Amino acid sequence: MLNFKNIAIRRGNRLLFSKASFIIHKGQKIGLTGANGVGKSSFFALLRGELHSDEGEFSMPPNLEIAHVAQETPALDCTAIDYVLDGDRELRQLQQQLAAAEQAQDGLKQAELHGNLDHIGGYTAQARASRLLNGLGFSTAQEIHPVSSFSGGWRMRLNLAQALMCRSDVLLLDEPTNHLDLDAVIWLQDWLGRYPGTLLLISHDRDFLDAITDHIVHIEQNNAEIYTGNYSDFERMRAEKLSQQQSAFEKQQREIAHIQSFVDRFKAKASKAKQAQSRIKSLERMEIIAQAHVDSPFNFRFPAPKKLPNPLLKIEDADIGYGDKVVIKNASLSITPGDRIGLLGPNGAGKSSLIKVLSGQMRQLNGELHSAESLNIGYFAQHQLEQLRLDESPLWHLQKLDKQASEKDLRNFLGGFDFRGDKVNDPIGPFSGGEKARLVLALLVYQNPNLLLLDEPTNHLDLEMRHALSVALQEYEGALVVVSHDRHLLRSVTDQLLLVANGKLQVFDGDLDDYRLWLAENKKTGDEPAPAAIASPAVRKDERKLEAKRRNTLKPFMDAVKKSEALVDKLQQQQIELESKLADPSLYQEENKESLKTLLAEKSRIDNALHQAEDNWMVAEENLQQAEKSCIN
Repeated sequence: MLNFKNIAIRRGNRLLFSKASFIIHKGQKIGLTGANGVGKSSFFALLRGELHSDEGEFSMPPNLEIAHVAQETPALDCTAIDYVLDGDRELRQLQQQLAAAEQAQDGLKQAELHGNLDHIGGYTAQARASRLLNGLGFSTAQEIHPVSSFSGGWRMRLNLAQALMCRSDVLLLDEPTNHLDLDAVIWLQDWLGRYPGTLLLISHDRDFLDAITDHIVHIEQNNAEIYTGNYSDFERMRAEKLSQQQSAFEKQQREIAHIQSFVDRFKAKASKAKQAQSRIKSLERMEIIAQAHVDSPFNFRFPAPKKLPNPLLKIEDADIGYGDKVVIKNASLSITPGDRIGLLGPNGAGKSSLIKVLSGQMRQLNGELHSAESLNIGYFAQHQLEQLRLDESPLWHLQKLDKQASEKDLRNFLGGFDFRGDKVNDPIGPFSGGEKARLVLALLVYQNPNLLLLDEPTNHLDLEMRHALSVALQEYEGALVVVSHDRHLLRSVTDQLLLVANGKLQVFDGDLDDYRLWLAENKKTGDEPAPAAIASPAVRKDERKLEAKRRNTLKPFMDAVKKSEALVDKLQQQQIELESKLADPSLYQEENKESLKTLLAEKSRIDNALHQAEDNWMVAEENLQQAEKSCIN
């Protein structure tokens, strides 16, 4: 139980929130929301004991194990799986103590420690760490790569896996989905749904919050208040409060009318495809969502494109990849005005590479790419944040685009992205990631593109800005191709889903719930079944033949993996049984000396066999992965 009584927290002279009084009970899953800078991270720091409240009293039971995600990862030489295992601190302590006892040949202490290891699940820890890594997108081969070999984003995934590895009573997660793709987000959502401890989650992903949380702590206007229910429930309750304010009510009605007009237009055009129906349902919920965002500081629209040639962009029979590595074969796609395309697919399958080829950031390996003469692409990717001039201001960046515009007009435009007053002239170096992302989006909107290519546009954006972006994209008249792990954004602004997987680009005839089922089936079988796609019977027949051939090719490799896995399970069970026997104190009496010696020898034999079996299992997994790659190529 976490008890907050009249808590106030300040940073310097600035009051973040005060008079916060509520209780978080064991096992509850709390979403912590509010605009950037209101005190969410300080709230976490209070729980970790890194700062104390300026007023009031915070209390919690002694000896709670609190886990959180480290923000930095040193360039370590240890393997990824060992780094994750370090998250279980008690496991590592017992392993160190056991090594010392074995060195000292202290049989009694060894038996005690083996019993303790068995009690905490220490003999299945390696398998647990491997499952965490796999769920977060790491291959079996990558488990033994040194931490230093991974990029910054993948090291953040390692930090997340290490936090999940901890057998914690309280888990603190601050924007855990920022460095994940959609597949990993779905996996993490399922994992957190099963987490038995108390969860406190900072996230700007609406669907993620809705699926996991049962309470929301919202911080605004120096108040921290708890609401029962998930994020949608919170929005409804907050909307009821805000609708009582006349000025808020009037703005709310304008927003609702705008959204409703779009819903009506979309209904008139929608086919019976699942994703179209899913999008209509999502848009019909927007009335409630709009009510909860009437006091948003963001207000912008995409201007109507000057020209909308048809098609805007066309790619034919193109191979996409790097050097000799082809990630997508024979890709063909024609983008016309009004297209709203969402790209799905596993990490590394080629979604971002496809976006880069469409944007002209990289060339296709072969095939044709045809652009309309009046094509004006608005391309958003995370690396563009790094290309901003840190010593210059938002106003300077906008003036570089339009030297003829008046400062007043540019200030008004930037105000829609919540850059106001002196902020428009401040150098952007100290800006947060969210502020830089907002500025890049502002620059993109100002250029009036007729084709938007967006690669994870919501990273670092808070809920209010995500909502404003969704509303702006809904009325955008040009074409849109988006990659995002934000399912609410995909549901709200796309009506066609394409799947990038198995080296192919094809139509996904389903919605995001179907994609989740496709992922689950993919994980369960270890195969990569093709999704339901629009194709002729002859094409489907050929695909079935190819799939059958692929399964026959992979079957011996899959059988080897299953056999290796079964042997590991068998040896682990034998190991547990031996540990149970060795935990019997009577075994260490003088008259049982020979029995103890026999059991210890058997234990040593099983340990060695298990180590070898785990190595064989890893080799079998790598052989399967190589075989799968050969099938793709």
